[in-house]
Amino acid sequence: MKTKIVVHFLLFLLVPLFISAQELNDAKEKIIEDRVDFLLTINEGGDADFTTLFEQLELYYQNPINLNNTTQDELRSLGLLNDIQISQIFKHIEKNGKLLRIEELQSISAMQIEDIKRIEPFVVVKLNFSNQNINLKYMLKEGSSNLFIRYSRILEEQKGYSDISQKELEEKPNARYLGSPERLFTRYRFNYANKLRFGITAEKDPGEEFFQGSQANGFDFYSAHFYAQDLGTIKQIALGDFQAQFGQGLTFWSGLAFGRNPNIYTLKRSAPSLVPYSSAQENLFLRGGGITIGKKKWQLTLFYSKNKADGNITAVDSLTNEVVFSSISESGFHRTPSELEDKNSIDVSYYGGNLKYEISNFSIGVTAVYNQFGGQFVPNTREYSKFRALSEENAILGLDYNYLYKNLNLFGEISKSIDGGIAYTNGALLVLHPKLSLAFQNRMFAYDFKPLQSNAIGENTINNNESGTFIGFNSKLSQKWNVSLLFDQFSFEWLQFRTDGPSRGNRILGQIDYSPSKRLNAYVRFRQRKRGRNADESENGLNEVVEEFQQLIRFNLAYQVTKNIEIKSRIEQSQYKLGDGQREYGIVVFQDIVYRNLNVPISFSLRYAIFDTDSYDSRIYAYENDVLYAFSVPAYSGRGTRFYVNTKYRISRSIDLWLRYSQTYYADRSIIGSGKDEIMGNTRSEVKAQLRIKF
Repeated sequence: MKTKIVVHFLLFLLVPLFISAQELNDAKEKIIEDRVDFLLTINEGGDADFTTLFEQLELYYQNPINLNNTTQDELRSLGLLNDIQISQIFKHIEKNGKLLRIEELQSISAMQIEDIKRIEPFVVVKLNFSNQNINLKYMLKEGSSNLFIRYSRILEEQKGYSDISQKELEEKPNARYLGSPERLFTRYRFNYANKLRFGITAEKDPGEEFFQGSQANGFDFYSAHFYAQDLGTIKQIALGDFQAQFGQGLTFWSGLAFGRNPNIYTLKRSAPSLVPYSSAQENLFLRGGGITIGKKKWQLTLFYSKNKADGNITAVDSLTNEVVFSSISESGFHRTPSELEDKNSIDVSYYGGNLKYEISNFSIGVTAVYNQFGGQFVPNTREYSKFRALSEENAILGLDYNYLYKNLNLFGEISKSIDGGIAYTNGALLVLHPKLSLAFQNRMFAYDFKPLQSNAIGENTINNNESGTFIGFNSKLSQKWNVSLLFDQFSFEWLQFRTDGPSRGNRILGQIDYSPSKRLNAYVRFRQRKRGRNADESENGLNEVVEEFQQLIRFNLAYQVTKNIEIKSRIEQSQYKLGDGQREYGIVVFQDIVYRNLNVPISFSLRYAIFDTDSYDSRIYAYENDVLYAFSVPAYSGRGTRFYVNTKYRISRSIDLWLRYSQTYYADRSIIGSGKDEIMGNTRSEVKAQLRIKF
């Protein structure tokens, strides 16, 4: 099987050598997709939702930032420039006057041609701009609206939707899902020049009822937001559902944040303070309101949130009638009677704020957040998590800083949970030469630090019980070659999930990029991680901690065959070993073909992949093209093939239709999945359709 995979891949590589090439296609979806891929390099798990990122880039594509009339915060919100580059852009304008052409950025030492190309679709250079006071009536009249309607479902019958006798269902009421297998999604968005935004989102997950039974009001999840910015002294105002993000993400950061990737500048967080919530994930968002007020060098953000959450109910107090719960569920599923019992059973409140002082090259901020749970919170803690267990009332306080001196950027944050320990992270970015940059980070998250919602750079998803040192560099060897290398060493003082003892480890990530022309780009990526993990249980019931080894090597090639056709080829190999166990291997090969033509209404992308892995531990993830604002990052595990075709049809200037079909075939099994998601067979197929109406 593995020999056939390599042969297929070599044939794929030969295809572009026999086809003439033309200029790159500048279709908006391709530009945004490339930028998203630039940011998502390391975020592989399939469970993240990147709606906010897609939407932000889409907004700036439709309403580009005027480099002659912007702020550092606005440029940071792109996520495509670091603070050194942003600072040098402003200093260049201050010294030489307004920009006349975007090409002038090439004279800035920290800006490479690739950086300019990366931001070009989202910025403009204008000398004439109006500062007139635009009222709400004008913004509502001149703004744009988008309505999305999406349908998707698994085509094969899953056990949770199969027939069952009434008697058996009465005996086991949670044996089947109450609703149909379709996932339904609808969303309305209004935007005026990124200054005024509001919208409504509604979603029904597979298995949930729709306009019947437990969901008489239709969708299981509803979300709405109103957001405005740059209103004089009021810098931001958010009502409804929103996110609050400050500092380096250690004290408080709700929502998505990116991990380390070959772009070393992502080591530093760029906090936007308040962000409208535009996702359909039913957790990790705030519901209430927030406001940011700025005057001269000071900026104050205050927010309040009270939201209903799903609690894992263990009892009900007979005297007070209060529920007793052990944890908060984040799945968002309400498909069975037991899941419905936990729905919206707990009140979760947050009160918080951030005070920031900022001058041209220095800023310092203080963040304080208080959290309260409704009901009686009795955590069902395990030994590894007993020190970080939250109480019914919690509070956290943090201090963050950012300092720029020429080509050096120092940043960091220190936090203290009121009834727990201390955590800190400190980092530095240094541009030694226009073609050589360095990054450094040192962090310590105490084992008794109790984060509320945090997302600082670290090895684990929870900023707790971890110490580490990160070093990275990026070198632009020539116009064609670029090299990145990252090394992170970490240790854990206390136990962890599946690690019954103190442990340590390291992570290495290296990448070599080769771009001989505008039409061809190739890279080789090496990733390796070593860390402690439990071995199989011994006869006396104790778990021995051994070394877990994971390694992935990827070769990726993208070639613009013609103005309208692009092909992408990839081969990726994985290795996995636990202690003295047998070494496991995995391999994935896929071929993508993408067709886009601005002169015809139809475009499509398709992939054919072959995979062979020894187990789930040697699985390999790969990001897939999907309908706009939807995401697919499947895990290739086992032995088989997978393909998808994703088509967009432009019905008119105001109406777009997407259709997507995907199927995974397994050669090594006759049953897919488990529990109520089990499929009797060796194929799993999904169909998806989406309609967008712009007005």
